[in-house]
Amino acid sequence: MAVALAPSPLLSSTGVVSPRPSRRRFTAAFKRQFLIEAARCTRPGELGALLRREGLYTSHLAQWRAAERRGELAQDTPARRRGPAPTPIDPAVMRIAELERQLAKTTARAERAEALVAVQKKVAALLEQLDASPDPAPPPSSDAARTRRR
Repeated sequence: MAVALAPSPLLSSTGVVSPRPSRRRFTAAFKRQFLIEAARCTRPGELGALLRREGLYTSHLAQWRAAERRGELAQDTPARRRGPAPTPIDPAVMRIAELERQLAKTTARAERAEALVAVQKKVAALLEQLDASPDPAPPPSSDAARTRRR
């Protein structure tokens, strides 16, 4: 009897089912090994038993055989990613974005500096007003206040 190639995802040591299922991912080495095992199945029912034991479908087998014919399961070929091919970023666009970030930073700094200068001008004007105003009369001393009351 052959040993299972992949651990069974249905059985876990804790017996708890995860709340969010995860997609199974198969390495190229596993796919190659499985195709070798499938090629050894010659009697009726052996291939179905192998598929059931591994928890796979015949569509997996068909896709992996096609990938092997195309040479995608070779040792040195990287895995092909799903989805649209990423478009390379134009260096000019990256430079423009960098310059826009620098401009925004410099503009914010200039605005803070202008606000600081405006505050400094207001403080200087208030200090000039205090220096230009006549000195207020000194408060009466306590002895003088007592004599006036009598």
